[in-house]
Amino acid sequence: MTALSTMSAPTLVTKNADLRPLPWRRMAWVTWRQHRTALIGVFAFVGAAALCLLIVGLQLHHAYAAAIACHPANSTACTGTVAHFNGIGNFLSNGVLFLVLPPLIGAFIGAPLLAREFEAGTFRYAWTQGFGRWRWTLAKLVALGVMVTVASGALSVLASWYYQPYFASGSQSLSLTTFNPLNPGLFEQRGVAFAAWTLAAFAIGALAGVLIRRVVPAIVTTLAVSGALAFATGGWLRMHYLTPLVTKGLNVPGSARIVSQWGSRGGRVVFTGPPSYPIYQQYCPAQAGLGKGDGSSSGDPLQCLAQHGFTFWTSYQPAGRFWAFQWIEGGWLFALSVLLIGATVWLVRRRAV
Repeated sequence: MTALSTMSAPTLVTKNADLRPLPWRRMAWVTWRQHRTALIGVFAFVGAAALCLLIVGLQLHHAYAAAIACHPANSTACTGTVAHFNGIGNFLSNGVLFLVLPPLIGAFIGAPLLAREFEAGTFRYAWTQGFGRWRWTLAKLVALGVMVTVASGALSVLASWYYQPYFASGSQSLSLTTFNPLNPGLFEQRGVAFAAWTLAAFAIGALAGVLIRRVVPAIVTTLAVSGALAFATGGWLRMHYLTPLVTKGLNVPGSARIVSQWGSRGGRVVFTGPPSYPIYQQYCPAQAGLGKGDGSSSGDPLQCLAQHGFTFWTSYQPAGRFWAFQWIEGGWLFALSVLLIGATVWLVRRRAV
């Protein structure tokens, strides 16, 4: 028997069907190792913001309690107490400080997640380690998405506690600073909206990274898209989640968010917004202090316009719809995030590399 005719040793053949995929839990450690620097940075920023809210919030709540308990309200001591409350936390009161967090998370965690793999070419190694490209992508997206959403949700709970004195009904009688709970900037920080915006920005960044495959352009695109979506939502879309209430007159509850105002005469819209100077000049110059030459005024100009057949209308969203708006906005943002994450996984699985 020659070497050519000698029977070879039996070869162990393992069928593909017998190969078990790696468990999902193994991706948790890989995800942490790859993104621990960015995650630590996010948690450090959230922790610093939470500490700031806690310190200033305690001062704010104590000042509010002192102002409410002070009597009589018009005394010098009470005036000073109210001024002290109004002067606390001015840099936090408009809500803009924390609105940058969701776009930044989307830009610096979501966008590089896949863009860096494509740009560096490391996906060729990562996707051949027995886990599969789509499972690898889905595991990292879900793990990181849950972490940043939970962190931002915890911060929004603290922000809701911080802003409570600004929305208390009793503060109006003491001339304390008050805010509309539906105002842009403040609405996004409370309830479920803040966490939903964070998840949406993260999903936008992940999809941008797959489409662009370059880290810096993906970061810029994420910031631009997230900012444009937030601007469009706060400026127009949010006020149409539910049909606005319509009332005669220009005075609405102070806690309501005005959608639009207009005036009609004879069933026809004459002007939009509050009455303008030409309207007063034409119909009620004396009441508006325009026709006497001495700058004085006589009577109520709005009442004068009403006597000329004008009817004033105001459409608004009451503050009582806050939680309805929160769940509506959180719901469509969550659905958008799931759609974007699904599109990202599909592109990774189907797109040629």
